[in-house]
Amino acid sequence: MEAKWWQPFRQLDDVEVVHVDLCPDAPREQRARTWLDDEERQRADRFQHEGARRRYVLCRAALRSLLISALDCRNQQLAFKAAEHGKPFATVDGQPALVSFNVSHSGRHGLIALTCRGRVGVDVEERVPQRNLDLLVGAVLSPEERAEVTAARGRRQLHLFLDLWTMKEALSKAHGEGLSMDVAAFEIPRHLRNGARGGEFRFADALDAAWWLENIGTDRFAAAVAHERDRR
Repeated sequence: MEAKWWQPFRQLDDVEVVHVDLCPDAPREQRARTWLDDEERQRADRFQHEGARRRYVLCRAALRSLLISALDCRNQQLAFKAAEHGKPFATVDGQPALVSFNVSHSGRHGLIALTCRGRVGVDVEERVPQRNLDLLVGAVLSPEERAEVTAARGRRQLHLFLDLWTMKEALSKAHGEGLSMDVAAFEIPRHLRNGARGGEFRFADALDAAWWLENIGTDRFAAAVAHERDRR
């Protein structure tokens, strides 16, 4: 498959991050569908919203291409299963693959993170006005984070919120609990809230595991990657 809608975006030590172009393109989407298996095509057809279907098909086809290259296998050998909290993992001929990955998309942007070492999570949010921003701020931020976002003004307020939100989501997805994790219960380190692009993070109830958290956002979208470091 020609890599025409996904391109390398960042290399963060052992983590490769790829950007997926999700702009509408019917011939591209049809070509991508041919790489999906029957179950994936059925899932795609269940999406009622055309945009959601397009994002799923293009991201899944790109992920398949990246994985068969990393795992040196054929597309027909590759399949996906879900862990306890729903996080997908790849299998080759029915055996779990030794590559961790995570996928996120928002609007016209998709990100895929892959690594051969440790768990990984990625999140992206297009920088567009958010409906019910006040409710989101109350639901996902700690009291101190909430105060900082509330004190910000104009565009800075939205950018700060989206940066914090994507960092929290990347951590929860890397951890493996996803939507079941209360992201308001933990706080992004102050140096990352003040503009640092990367730093170490530890969950208060799991101090034996260290995570590297990186803000990889641009002017077009907020984005973050969380990668598990060696346990002590």
